[in-house]
Amino acid sequence: MGAFAASIALAHQVGTARGDRTILSGMDISADEFFATFGKSINELILAHRPDLERKRRATSNQSEPKGRWVDQTPEYSCHIYGLRKLFPDARFVHICRDVLAVIRSMLNFHRVAGIQLVPNEEEAYKYWLRTVSACIEAERAYGPSVVYRIRYADLIDNPESTMRSLLDFLKEPYAAKCLEPLGRRINSSNVPDDFVPDDPATDSALIDQATKLSAELETTPQSSEASPAAADALETKFKEGCSTWLLSIKRAKKPSG
Repeated sequence: MGAFAASIALAHQVGTARGDRTILSGMDISADEFFATFGKSINELILAHRPDLERKRRATSNQSEPKGRWVDQTPEYSCHIYGLRKLFPDARFVHICRDVLAVIRSMLNFHRVAGIQLVPNEEEAYKYWLRTVSACIEAERAYGPSVVYRIRYADLIDNPESTMRSLLDFLKEPYAAKCLEPLGRRINSSNVPDDFVPDDPATDSALIDQATKLSAELETTPQSSEASPAAADALETKFKEGCSTWLLSIKRAKKPSG
C-alpha cells in the first residue's frame, strides 16, 4: 500500500494540475480528503473480508464480536509511513527494534523457513536494515510516540507482560493475558543455527560499523517524547519529491521513441 499511496498522490496531482478546469480542484477535493476516502474504503473492505481470512486459516470466527482493527506487519511499510498516514489518518505504527546482528543472522537464514532468499548477501542485509530502521526513526521524530511507538524486541522476550501492557496502552486497547501466548514461542524465527556467524569479507566494514552504532544507540537512547514539525515537513517533502520523480519516469516511459 505504500506504492498505492504514491499513486493516489499522483492522481490528485493530475486532477488538480489545471486549477478549477480539472475535476478535483473544481470540486474543492483536497489531497487529505482524497487520501482519506480511499483509506476508508480499504479499511472497510479488509474488515468485511475478515471471516474469509479466518476461514482460510482454519480459525473460528466470532461473528458476535467483530474486530474493528487490523494489523499489517509488512517491513517495507517502514519507508512509507507518510503515505500510509495520509491513507489512514488514525493509523498507529509500532517500531520493534532488534539488535542488528540478530536481524542479519535471521535475514540470511530466511530461506530455511520460506524457501526463498530474502537478501542476496550480507551487505544487502545490512543496507536493508539501515534503510528501514532509519525510516522508522525519521517517522518517530516526525510524529512522536502517540503515532509511532518504539519497543525493544528484547523487552518482548524478557519482560513480556509489562511490554505488552505498554503497547496496548499505546493502542488504547485493553490488556488480556492471551496476548502473551504468541510470545511463548520464538518470534519471526528463521531457524538460525546457533553457530552461524555472518562474516562475509566482501561486506563493507564501514556499513557494518554504521549499522552497529545505530543499533547500540537504539538500545540505550529512549524515543523522543515530542513530535517534530520540522521532521514531519521533511517527510512530506521527501514523499512529494519521490512522487514527482515517479511521475517523470512514467512520462518518459510513455514518450514515443524515434
